[in-house]
Amino acid sequence: MSRECCGPDEPVVPVAVDSCCGSPEPLPIDDGVDLAPWWRDRALALPAASGALVAIGLVLEWRGVGVASVVIFSLALVAGARTFVPSTLKRLFTAKGRGRMGVGLLMTIAAIGAVLLGHVGEAAALAFLFSIAEALEDRAMDRARLGLRSLLSLIPETARVHRFGEEQSVSAVDVRASDILVVGAGERVATDGVVSRGRSWLDTSAITGESIPVEVGPGDEVIAGSVNGSGTLRIEATADGKDNSLTQIVRLVEQAHANKGERARLADSIARPLVPLVLVAATLIAAFGFAVGDPGTWIERALVVLVAASPCALAIAVPVTVISAIGSASKLGVVIKSGAAFERLGTIRKVAFDKTGTLTRNQPEVVETHCASGYDESQVLSLAAALEANSTHPLAQAIITSANERLEAVEVQESPGLGITGRVEGRSVRVGSPRWIDAQGLSESVASLAEQGMSVIVVEVAHRAIGVIGIRDELRPEAAEAIAHINAQGISTMMLTGDNTRTAKAIAHRAGVDEVHAEQLPADKTNHIRHSAAQVPTVMIGDGINDAPALATATVGIAMGVTGSAAAVESADVAFTGHDLRLIPDALAHARRGRSIMTGNIALALAIVAVLFPLALFGVLGLTSVVLVHELAEVVIILNGIRAARPPRHSGRQVPTESLASPLSLEASPR
Repeated sequence: MSRECCGPDEPVVPVAVDSCCGSPEPLPIDDGVDLAPWWRDRALALPAASGALVAIGLVLEWRGVGVASVVIFSLALVAGARTFVPSTLKRLFTAKGRGRMGVGLLMTIAAIGAVLLGHVGEAAALAFLFSIAEALEDRAMDRARLGLRSLLSLIPETARVHRFGEEQSVSAVDVRASDILVVGAGERVATDGVVSRGRSWLDTSAITGESIPVEVGPGDEVIAGSVNGSGTLRIEATADGKDNSLTQIVRLVEQAHANKGERARLADSIARPLVPLVLVAATLIAAFGFAVGDPGTWIERALVVLVAASPCALAIAVPVTVISAIGSASKLGVVIKSGAAFERLGTIRKVAFDKTGTLTRNQPEVVETHCASGYDESQVLSLAAALEANSTHPLAQAIITSANERLEAVEVQESPGLGITGRVEGRSVRVGSPRWIDAQGLSESVASLAEQGMSVIVVEVAHRAIGVIGIRDELRPEAAEAIAHINAQGISTMMLTGDNTRTAKAIAHRAGVDEVHAEQLPADKTNHIRHSAAQVPTVMIGDGINDAPALATATVGIAMGVTGSAAAVESADVAFTGHDLRLIPDALAHARRGRSIMTGNIALALAIVAVLFPLALFGVLGLTSVVLVHELAEVVIILNGIRAARPPRHSGRQVPTESLASPLSLEASPR
């Protein structure tokens, strides 16, 4: 997407590049652009055509149709080379690219050498293998970039603004700092601001990832994209509609993807010093021939040396392992988007978790009820549920679900941000925050539940507090076991959450997490991940839109895909189709094993080059022998790479049952 410099205003989000106008250039929102299905992807057309032509050429060669096979191989070579040779040469002849001579250049040189020596089929096979690998990698990156559109859906198209003594409806991007926004029940907040009038609760789960609503009143800060509860709020905007929390998330994700694109593949990092050495050696060999008066012999040897040092085996060493490993992982619900992601996954030394929806269920539940004398748990929950059945508060469903008896309430009135009142069976009943309802003799119970980090609801009948209800988001039952397995592999763990410090520390202790950072906004999470990834390879695991920048910034981002937001899934390198956290240590071990096999294959490929190079240099081996050795090495490498297809298996280590049964502390904002 692009836009002319200083053009007319339109709905935009900023990205981290300088425009010709001297400020970050905004990109227009384009919901009509989508990634084409793979069978209609033009970028895959040439590699696919190259592969088909190579197959036809092999059949013709086997049938003894020599001329036709050479023609077909030539077409396959052109189709495959078209995808990487022009860009390789462009990088080579730019100041920035001279220091980036990787596998692409070596593949180009090897293909040219093979053609000069009459082995067009070899050159075509090389071009096909490399072109298909590059095309699939580019497609994965395009998918990630397009996924950012889902972030923008959280910004409403219009906002109600109080200007010049009257209420106006304006485009959300036209909102300016200091404008007074009028946000009704169920509406989204158009930009960041501070509440100036009214009380309500806000659903901030899309931004902070927390499932428990946040009570807000005058003086409280609110975040763009939050969903208002039942009260009407007046909010003084503190950021323009084009530059708020959500647009910052987009910017952070764009920056992270751009930075990650610069990271070299394993094969490239090895090929980089090899390329100039091979080129210098071949040039010196040819020059020596002119010096001794026998240029024909030594030029041919120089070409044989180029083929001997060609990256045929090196080109296969990584893809065959990656394809085998990624395929087996996908059968268990671990979708790895690219070879580069798989390579990085095998290096991880720290795992960072989002809390809500990742370590916890993201389903608040009633877990403890304290009652006054004369009442039992069933009565307290039934009375509370009768009123909550008429409420829009997110905690209402937890109470309704826990009640065994269904009672009817009348004259129900909700006080936004405080609670709800009504009459049940002729009695006056109130349900709400301890700040609104005096817990009386149950004050100690309220303090105890709050100390454990629970959301506390007080139930009052005829001005007497009859019970208090503690609600929390439960830890996933397999979380402690999964983290124990991760730690057993020598990998440290960290938790990042928008929840308060007391809750976060309780969850971390319960799950066995080593390090915790609480009260984190998306930018804060990203900064922690960036700092950690600079120290050790770090994986980030999350499922919300608020996690997208951190997922993109991490060495590897893993999205929990079943309930994960589109932005999280698209920003991540790996997606889980399920929510079983025990797959995480299995995936890490699987990637580490695959990387070990990959490294072994690369070592073998380099050893072949090291052996063939002097033999070709001194004329011990001719072109036919060199090609034969390369082919045998490729067979061995392929067979070794196929071993990576063995699926990851759960280690089966047992976690002490007392750790699974320890109490969970979770704090959340009540009404």
